[in-house]
Amino acid sequence: MDRQQKLALVRRAYARRLMAAAGIANPGVEAAFAAVERERYLGPGPWPILRSVGYIPTPDADPVHLYDDVLIGIIPERGLNNGMPSYHVPLLASAGIRAGDHVVHIGAGVGYYTAIMACLVGPAGRVTAIEFDAGLARRAAVNFSTARNVQVLQGDGFSMSFDSADVIYANAGVTHPADIWLDRLNDGGRLILPLTVERTWLPGGATPISPYGAVFRIERDGDEYFAAWISAVGLYPCEGGRDDASEAALDAAFQKGGWRSVTRLYRTGDLPDKRCWLRGTRWALAYD
Repeated sequence: MDRQQKLALVRRAYARRLMAAAGIANPGVEAAFAAVERERYLGPGPWPILRSVGYIPTPDADPVHLYDDVLIGIIPERGLNNGMPSYHVPLLASAGIRAGDHVVHIGAGVGYYTAIMACLVGPAGRVTAIEFDAGLARRAAVNFSTARNVQVLQGDGFSMSFDSADVIYANAGVTHPADIWLDRLNDGGRLILPLTVERTWLPGGATPISPYGAVFRIERDGDEYFAAWISAVGLYPCEGGRDDASEAALDAAFQKGGWRSVTRLYRTGDLPDKRCWLRGTRWALAYD
């Protein structure tokens, strides 16, 4: 058995462990995690892995170190990481990405999870990867230079234009949804929306991230948007996707609790208080 065959076995075991730990049976997501080579997107090792004491480099450049549920620094001096696989497994399963879909990945980083989405949409689908950081966007563009179903764009994914999408997967913490995300979501489309507040410091990093938050799945049905809580989250903040008033309202909503009971997103703030978990100026997350 050669080295690549051994790594393929390691990836299959890694994918199976992730699914088992999440308690999720999703053959497509499992197969995508087993197929995509994490090292291809992270560049040559050794790699900085975030531990409780800060970033610790892997002992060598053997890719086997990457196939664990770990955060790996992509710009460690700023606390920017290739995200935790166990965080993405339930979100990808909830997004329900299908062959032929158009997925918009907001906050693509170097593209590892973009590649997993590209695997799920297949050759008949496509992924638009949007990354704010110019250096990371260049790295992602190089990583996908031969991919026919991935386009990498550099810019503010909270405001820039893109084609209508079956799935919009936001990978940075926001205080409110972007209008364009809701506008460009196809009928039946799903938005993965991470809402986060109160920034704090990562161990060994220099950039604040949220210590708590909630990820919601928003599904469009005509002019209606149905919502469901997926998981807790602590996530790097989205450039352009935060403002003080929205953050204060979100913080108050978290303080009172009840986010797991949210069932609807309304594109109006004109709802009775008793129905709202969170009210914005022109939108609300509500219980019915």
